[in-house]
Amino acid sequence: MSYRLDPIRGLRNKKNIRVYPAEMGTQSLGRLRVRCTTQGMAPVENATVTITSPSDPTVTIEQITTDINGRTDEIELPAPPLDYSLDPTGSQPYSEFNVMVSSANFQPTEVDNVQILPNTSALQEISLVEAADTIMTRYVVLPHTLYYEYPPKIAEPEIVPEAETGEIVLQNVVIPEFIIVHDGPPSDTSAANHYVRFRDYIKNVASSEIYATWPEATITANILAILSFTLNRVFTEWYRNQGYNFTITSSTAFDHKWIPGRNIYTNIGLAVDELFVNYLSRPGIKQPILTQYCDGYRVQCPNWMTQWGSKDLGEQGYDAISILRHFYGDSIFINTAPQVSGVPASWPGANLNIGASGDNVRMIQEQLNAISDTYSSIPKVAVTGQYNEQTAEAVRTFQQIFDLPATGIVDFPTWYRISGIYVAVTRMAE
Repeated sequence: MSYRLDPIRGLRNKKNIRVYPAEMGTQSLGRLRVRCTTQGMAPVENATVTITSPSDPTVTIEQITTDINGRTDEIELPAPPLDYSLDPTGSQPYSEFNVMVSSANFQPTEVDNVQILPNTSALQEISLVEAADTIMTRYVVLPHTLYYEYPPKIAEPEIVPEAETGEIVLQNVVIPEFIIVHDGPPSDTSAANHYVRFRDYIKNVASSEIYATWPEATITANILAILSFTLNRVFTEWYRNQGYNFTITSSTAFDHKWIPGRNIYTNIGLAVDELFVNYLSRPGIKQPILTQYCDGYRVQCPNWMTQWGSKDLGEQGYDAISILRHFYGDSIFINTAPQVSGVPASWPGANLNIGASGDNVRMIQEQLNAISDTYSSIPKVAVTGQYNEQTAEAVRTFQQIFDLPATGIVDFPTWYRISGIYVAVTRMAE
């Protein structure tokens, strides 16, 4: 029997399970999970999620339902060959799908052109707006910066002269809870401003600027460059000192590409959770370095990092700091911000595990109990200040819900994710 593979739908057997005959063994697959929440971060259960192709949106590829935590199962979707994302001269390296969400008492929401890379997992977050009408919220994900020609970065000094920005009032680099993103060039007064959580902004930019299929060290190096650039804009209040009411733009000519509503790749999201308090410094300079870069294929940029060049170095075994020093010079080093805004307490400096005790354990127990009022699958724990198996199980459940490794240990990413969700759900309750 001969088969013809539909690049979007694949083939299905009598049980409606997607199948790929042996002669199609080279078909690449990516994975997608959808999470639906209210604007206050409460999960939306039993939302209907419909996956279609942009080329034929009348045909349903998959239809799935969110669970008690607002999440769908992870589904596999066809994607182009891995080599496409490892070669700047290749074809489009990701497939595209439309995701439609509907739920009683909420506006329907659609995200078009969700980008699926091979051998990677992607998370599509959908924030639903409570409403009785049927007005649709719609996002269209723009092409990836490495595949589409956006305006190249206009060069700036890597250290902003204070005379140009006015008085810098911050004593230290602080990780903000939110930043305001202007979705266009600075002078475009018609462009919308978006209030975005800092970590979510970095995850969005990294998913828009590099491919999640690249080496881990390359991904780390690029995230550190994005973090440092963004924190320079925050620290120097670059745009506010020019009379604007935003922190940063989505214009590639001035800043980085941020795309409203886009999907985030799971490995990039995890890396940002590990790295978000870090930035790049030079000796004797307080400002985070304005680490500019270009793709290194369509655009060349001497003395800046090139994205494709960083991919090649990662494949050669360079670690992240070696990649960064290759492009920015040996004096650059990784620094850490001493303060994170918008959380009850900063990271205590050591993991919390079974046998730990004290105020930090007590605080985590209290926060988990508050979160479980909204995410009921997280078991309640006794607030004793003693980290026991009951606490570890609640942490594991939390980690499973929020796409963290389910270790039952409160490590750095888990600490800040618990803190962030706690703040979101308690604000919602207030």
